[in-house]
Amino acid sequence: MKFSESLKKTSDFRSIYKSGRSCANRYLVMYVKENNLEKNRIGISVSKKVGNSVVRHRLTRLVREAYRLSEEKYMKGLDIIVIARVNAKDCTYRQIESAIYHLSKMHNIMEDKNEVCDD
Repeated sequence: MKFSESLKKTSDFRSIYKSGRSCANRYLVMYVKENNLEKNRIGISVSKKVGNSVVRHRLTRLVREAYRLSEEKYMKGLDIIVIARVNAKDCTYRQIESAIYHLSKMHNIMEDKNEVCDD
């Protein structure tokens, strides 16, 4: 990820959960909070309820890749947490990509307002 780094500390996650804004759809929940840095930080959380380690890691990779390929469209200076829901375990890459795009538009964190997404 060219413009972003990963969120890893539990304290960072807790801070964003406490004071960030959240939106959700069928597959994902997204929390967003400004971080006053020149880059975005992204954290991905997949609970054990979603599936075994293979399923959880697959979802993590799908979310990270969907974000990575469109990260230049995001505003800078944000902490973003993406949480996978149980419904996401059988999703394809396109479904995850569409869900992230949908949540990003709900949060108004995309710089390119004229982008069209195929659902």
